[in-house]
Amino acid sequence: MQQELKSTLTTVWRQAWDLGDVAALQSVVTPDYVRVSRASGQSSTLAQLQDEILSVRAGFPDLATTIDAVVTEGNAAAIFWTTTGTHTEPFLGVPATNKRVETRGCNHVTLVDGRIDREEVTWDGSELLNSLGVRHLRDARTPDELVVDDLSGDPDPEIMKTFNRQFITGVTVVTTQENGVPKGLAVNSYASVSLDPALVMVCIQKTSSTYPALHAATHLGINILGTEQRETVATFASKSANKFAVVDWHAGPHGSPLIDGSPASLEAEIRERFQATTHTVFICRVRHAEVTGASPIVYKAGRFFDSDNLTQI
Repeated sequence: MQQELKSTLTTVWRQAWDLGDVAALQSVVTPDYVRVSRASGQSSTLAQLQDEILSVRAGFPDLATTIDAVVTEGNAAAIFWTTTGTHTEPFLGVPATNKRVETRGCNHVTLVDGRIDREEVTWDGSELLNSLGVRHLRDARTPDELVVDDLSGDPDPEIMKTFNRQFITGVTVVTTQENGVPKGLAVNSYASVSLDPALVMVCIQKTSSTYPALHAATHLGINILGTEQRETVATFASKSANKFAVVDWHAGPHGSPLIDGSPASLEAEIRERFQATTHTVFICRVRHAEVTGASPIVYKAGRFFDSDNLTQI
């Protein structure tokens, strides 16, 4: 039975995972088939598994899966496998990196009349992102941390807009170079993470035209804009194809564009990329910093203010 099951699965998995013929899976599962993630506890149907396979193959067109071994005991079996592929197309919101990855796993299955009725897996699409150096925010939580608050439901979007408008920030321009071409966008979701080591973070929306270049970069620049750079803010908040045409800048030690006249600029090495649905959180190690005497812009509720005219309380 063990050798027969391995032979059957090898044929069917090749058809489904390597060739995209996901309908072939119907021949090896029961009508009540369920797939359970041990990591999240979530269950999925055969149709959802087929959709996941097609999604993975879209991002890794040369995907190849090998069943290394099948171990059976009664109506239970363990399937050991290895998958390789090249990330040449966008996958789960991550632009193509052209990196080749290899992942391994073991699926535990329950058999009914020789077909898979229940499958417990330790692998999902995020494992491929981990192999690319991209992690999900849930990975930052240690296993023994407990969330006791009721996190169900969504707040009113208008309330969230009002809440966010009450938070006062500065304005930064986050930059990088792509094939020698400078890229950048205005960002106010910047924060210092720690001073020792010097870590900072920025959140970048995945729909930004600069996002693919930032995701592929090893370093980025963060420029805090000043009261004399109001036009620069408008430039980098726009959809202009060549934002640097009207901006003077110089390259940091690793090539990141640092904007002349900014109150402060730094260049940082990208160390972590956490996926947060519509955005990616970049955690960066500062490698170079410059500070001038210029005054920074203050931003609140869609308006800009002169930081020199603030009243101390």
